[in-house]
Amino acid sequence: MAEPWLSIIGLGEDGPAGLSEASRAALAAAQVIFGGPRHLALVAAGDRGCPWPVPFDLAPVLARRGQAVAVLASGDPFWFGAGGALAAALNPGEWRAFPVAGVFSLAAARLGWRLEDCACLGLHAAPFAQLVPHLAPGARLICTLRDGPAAAALADWLVAEGWGDSRLVLLEALGGPRERIREGTAATPDLSGANVPVAVALEPLGRPGLPRSPGLPDASFAHDGQITKSPIRALTLAALAPRPGEMLWDLGAGSGSVSVEWALAGGRAQAVEHRADRAANIRANADRFGLSHRISVHHGASATVLPGLPPPAAVFVGGGFDAALHALLPRQARLVVNAVTLETEALLIRLHATEGGELLRIDLARAEPLGRMQGWRPLRPVVQWSRGPCA
Repeated sequence: MAEPWLSIIGLGEDGPAGLSEASRAALAAAQVIFGGPRHLALVAAGDRGCPWPVPFDLAPVLARRGQAVAVLASGDPFWFGAGGALAAALNPGEWRAFPVAGVFSLAAARLGWRLEDCACLGLHAAPFAQLVPHLAPGARLICTLRDGPAAAALADWLVAEGWGDSRLVLLEALGGPRERIREGTAATPDLSGANVPVAVALEPLGRPGLPRSPGLPDASFAHDGQITKSPIRALTLAALAPRPGEMLWDLGAGSGSVSVEWALAGGRAQAVEHRADRAANIRANADRFGLSHRISVHHGASATVLPGLPPPAAVFVGGGFDAALHALLPRQARLVVNAVTLETEALLIRLHATEGGELLRIDLARAEPLGRMQGWRPLRPVVQWSRGPCA
């Protein structure tokens, strides 16, 4: 096998002094060196240096295939770095990597935190709402940010969300001569004149975090009444059996509450809704829970949208289920359908007879005032049919 033409080199704030002999040799042999302006300056790349194009694009690197090329990345190139994107575009024998301790490792080392117990997030271009699933008293988070103003904006966001008492540690230019660490709270931070690169460590305080059990309160979601109610949703998610990395089709998604809880369990969802106002609610809920990167919203009829969706591991139909839609669904996916009409219930009974699976009738009632006392107010019953993949 020929020698790899591309070297992906992790670089710290201490520049070449922190590199291994192998990294220095690869850097010295490179005919061209790609990196950010700060990285190129740290290694004195000179005429060999090529700044990354804006917006970021791998094409200039790939165009040099066959030459001796080095790519500089911060710390570990495969943790929120360019390494993953490059490796996906190349064959295994074309590249080699030389990581050094990244900002997450350095931050944990400075704070004395066990890195395996920390949530590590890259928030350079991501919404702060991606913190929502991770915020809870007792948690520890390390987040990379774009710059000092972004750290101030994060502190403001935490205060607005009720986390103003959280411990906030600003970590600047870790591992180099400009390193500085300052501590405060989100409500009273010391953020002036921050040196890039910037990271923030958080120990949340101020309110409870999100429950991990399914069936979040209905009031957590934007909706117009068209929502799979909390206890029904808990049973629905139990039947769907979400697993990390799996894809869900949520058809007739309404508020998208099932998609949200599926994504909170580590999956991805394609939410399909034919009403524009409800599709807007789904987007708002995805944003609110920091899951817009995990939930795709499609406005349109299911029959029209389905051919363009990636294959699912599971399908949930909360509304608009009929024989025509059933014929379009992939049989290799788990399927859960909730019915509230007699017509759909009759169809589910027939499908249960021909395809098997589980048929469940859910009757619930809530205690409500009745004069000076209380009585039970029945909720509309739901019939749920679920089946595993068909042979």
